[in-house]
Parts: sequence; structure tokens; C-alpha cells
Amino acid sequence: MENNIERIKCLIIGSGPAGYTAAIYAARADLKPVLYTGMEPGGQLTTTTEVENFPGYPDGIDGPQMMEQLKAQAERFDTDVRIGMVTKVELSKEQGGIHKAQIDNKTWVEAESIIISTGASAKYLGLPSEQRLRGGGVSACAVCDGFFYKGQDVAIVGGGDTAAEEATYLAKICKSVTMLIRKDVMKASKAMQHRVFNTKNIDVRFNTEVDEVLGEQVVEGLRMVNNETGEKEDIAITGLFIAIGHKPNTDIFKGLVDMDDTGYIITKGKSTKTNIPGLFASGDVQDKEYRQAVTAAGTGCMAALDAERYLASIESVDELVDEAAG
Repeated sequence: MENNIERIKCLIIGSGPAGYTAAIYAARADLKPVLYTGMEPGGQLTTTTEVENFPGYPDGIDGPQMMEQLKAQAERFDTDVRIGMVTKVELSKEQGGIHKAQIDNKTWVEAESIIISTGASAKYLGLPSEQRLRGGGVSACAVCDGFFYKGQDVAIVGGGDTAAEEATYLAKICKSVTMLIRKDVMKASKAMQHRVFNTKNIDVRFNTEVDEVLGEQVVEGLRMVNNETGEKEDIAITGLFIAIGHKPNTDIFKGLVDMDDTGYIITKGKSTKTNIPGLFASGDVQDKEYRQAVTAAGTGCMAALDAERYLASIESVDELVDEAAG
């Protein structure tokens, strides 16, 4: 490790709404935050064509534009935004200990506090037609984008609680919802299953998968295939929602930080504190319930406040030690 390693008071990993909000608050608290953007600067919102449910934008805003504005606001308060990815960490378990982070598998930095805002990535099917039409009718968030398909025919893929919940949500605003489940049973809870089957405009297709998403610039239809018979069927839709789960971006922290069985970082009580002193988690990386930009921003604020209080407590202890020594 380098001898003249850079020391940072507050390191923020990730550049979504949580990361940039944490940066705004940390910078205003004079923590001189350094933020590394990660592989996808701006996070998931950079793949969203329009955001209409974030407070303060009565006419809606383009996702990438919103993230540029958040970045500009963070930089206005002197956040040091750097393009790069944290590829490895070495964490201290001691109160007041110094954490280390490796950038792009090369250089190291030391940090008195770290805010993890690496988010979670939606799982997709991996079809070329699906990936091509992301943002053109293919979405992984019905709550975020369902409004744009009001009164239209849509489809949703998945058989768990999230898929069932999103299907019933879409059914309230869309003309029809075709629900594709690759197995012959739903894995959603019985209560959610009853809700789906009791909703008249939801058409549940068991043993059915997506063969191809139809359309050039926007979704125009869906080719389904029965995985038992091989029979294919085309239906006309304008929106396809993928609800097969999310994967938190926490691989570099595995074995170092307490996580649940699906990889989400566990935070203490209503705080953003992890089991490691000076390490905080905000946004989708620790939230598998809501996963909204506004809730991510809220926890980003909390993480910065938690980091500020943590560092202040460390400084107070150091001052007392110095006084005793003097």
C-alpha cells in the first residue's frame, strides 16, 4: 500500500439520489466529502426517461437531467465528485478506526467515515429485444412508470409478492394486465394470489415466458411462449414490466458488513449505521421495501447526519484524551 495515501474525512460510494443527497448534507457540514460515481454515474435514474413522482418537479423531469442537477448541487457545496469505482475495501472494527478503499483496482484512499450508496440493480430477462427497449416501454418499476400507461394494455413478468403487488397496482390504472409466470404456480403469498385472481382485468398465464419484445423504438407487443408446449402467441401491449427481483450492489462488502440473506446491508433501528463504526448505508443498498428515489434521498440525508455525529463524537474523545495527556 502507498506511503503517501490520501486521507478523506467522508467517502461516499455511489452517485444515485442517496449518494448525492448524502454529499450535499456532508459538504454543508464541512466534512469535505469525496464521492466516487461507480460504473453507472447517476444510478438507476439515468435509465428512466421521465421522473414525475419526485417532489419539486410539477411538470416532471428527465431522469439523467435530474441526476445532473443533483450532481451540480453537490458540487456547489464543494463535494469532490470523481469518476471511478471502489473495487475493494478494508474496514476497521475499532471506534474511530480508519477505513481503506481501493479505486479501480489501483490506488487506495483512507477514510474516517464511509457512506455506502451503491444501490441495487433490477434483474432483467437478458433478451436483446428487452434490453433494446429499456426506457421505451420496458421498465422494472411499475410504481415509477405505470402512470405513463394509463388506460393501455400492459404485461408483467414474475410470480412473487412484488410482481403480484405491481400487477394489482397496474390493473387499477391500465386497461388490461397480462401476467407471465414461468412456473405452474405463483410463489406469492396466498393473500396476494387472491388479490390477483380476484382482479378481473389481470390475465394470469402460467408456464409462460417472454420469447421476444416486439417494436422498434417503443414496445408495441409481446411474443409469449408456453414452456411446456412450445406454443407461441403474440399480444399487443405498450408496456412491459419486469418484476423478478433486485440484486443489491454489495459484493465488495460481503463478509465484512452484516447483511440479510439476499445481500442487503442491515442498518440499526431507524438509523443508517451498520455494525461497523464509521460505516453507513443509504438508499436501495439497505432498502428492499420502497426502492424510490425520494426514499433513497431521505436516507442519504440521514447517513450524512449520522456520519457528522459520529465524527464529532470521535473528535470529542480525542480532545478529552489530549487534555488528559496535557
